[in-house]
Amino acid sequence: MSVQLHTNWRRKMNAYIRLTRLDKPIGILLLLWPTLWALWIAGQGRPDWLVVLVFIAGTVLMRSAGCVMNDLADRDFDGHVERTHLRPLVTGEVNVKEAITLAVILSLVAFGLVLLLNGLVIVLSFAALFLAITYPLTKRFLSIPQAYLGIAFGFGIPMAFAALTGEIATEAWIMLLANVFWAVAYDTEYAMVDREDDLKIGIRSSAIFFGRYDVLAVMVCYLAFLGLMAWVGFRLYLSWPYYAGLLVAVTIAGYHYSLIRDRQGGPCFKAFLHNNWLGAVVFLGLLSAAYL
Repeated sequence: MSVQLHTNWRRKMNAYIRLTRLDKPIGILLLLWPTLWALWIAGQGRPDWLVVLVFIAGTVLMRSAGCVMNDLADRDFDGHVERTHLRPLVTGEVNVKEAITLAVILSLVAFGLVLLLNGLVIVLSFAALFLAITYPLTKRFLSIPQAYLGIAFGFGIPMAFAALTGEIATEAWIMLLANVFWAVAYDTEYAMVDREDDLKIGIRSSAIFFGRYDVLAVMVCYLAFLGLMAWVGFRLYLSWPYYAGLLVAVTIAGYHYSLIRDRQGGPCFKAFLHNNWLGAVVFLGLLSAAYL
């Protein structure tokens, strides 16, 4: 009996890990990099480490909660898509009540961390939760839901400024706009993999919206993202290592072009995953500008 209980517990935990995508940390990283950029800029290269730890933990918790919310919203569609047909809510490994309970618990723990920060951050956290809940629904009616994703994934930027400075500087909103362009770029690469399935089940995406101009649109979004980030550096008088990081990011974007230009699923997905390195080099440029 104890062996059976242990086996069942392991299976359930495995299902929860897959439901929250903790086995696929790319989403955590794409959510974390913009937050770290903002923390280092708002903290002038020396952010409060307690605030940094709160934001890192909150990022993991809310990305996990967001994945559960996404699967709850898409559970009637995921079974018809090759990449998602084995998700726990589709296979029945986790039921709807369990998924809702898990999302609520993760969100409450994240909110508990937010309570360690100031009142402005607490107010902004409700907007962040709204974005997380509503993003999955945008795929039903927005032609480019990836833009909404960019706001949701970048909302840690104004929250970071609020936590460290007590206000939201203009640069925070420029960075948020930059993140929207970055999200449209990398999530279009992701959507190019699922385009045929999305067309079949009636889900909207930027890959469908841009059509034969999808590759061009991705590259334009990369340029807009990096141009806006350069503008932030100019406004804040950041030193040359920051711009060196942006130049490396430009070369990475060029590499992504070589992957997606033939619109093959495997290389497009590789380009999507590789955006972790693009976010990392921007952060490395910030670190270098602060410490060198």
